[in-house]
Amino acid sequence: MQPKPLVNKQIRAKEVRLIDETGKQVGVVTLENALQMAQNSGLDLIQVTERVEPPVCKIMNYGKYIYQLGKKEKQERPKGGELKGIRLSLGISQHDMEVRTRQAAKFLKDGNKVRIEMRLKGREKAMGDFAKEKIYKFLETLKTVIPNKVERDLKRDPRGFSMIISKG
Repeated sequence: MQPKPLVNKQIRAKEVRLIDETGKQVGVVTLENALQMAQNSGLDLIQVTERVEPPVCKIMNYGKYIYQLGKKEKQERPKGGELKGIRLSLGISQHDMEVRTRQAAKFLKDGNKVRIEMRLKGREKAMGDFAKEKIYKFLETLKTVIPNKVERDLKRDPRGFSMIISKG
């Protein structure tokens, strides 16, 4: 996040290069003149850049400027992809396993991460080894379709197992 720009009386330069509210360049004017013009139009004088001499200032609404900066920064931020979920069960059939594999491959191709969950109910909770085996079998079939890497190892939670994978 960038530091907040200087506004109105915070600007310390004697002269500024001024851009008016329509975006037209006015030229180099004194700070007092620029502040007066901003006040007459009911807007703020914002120092856009200080890297040049004299600094560039723009007449516009300060709140709107901050909003636009935040929006621009958010757009530039790289997207890590959403977290999509694939839920398996202990008694999953071969066909259902293939459907889930295709779906997970589609998620990974789109750049998303995939959480693989295996929910265990009742007496299934005692069959942890069998459940792990099913998940690893799912991973192996998925690797034949699309390369992937494990983001978070297989973890046991109260309701079963889960792990997160991403495109490898």
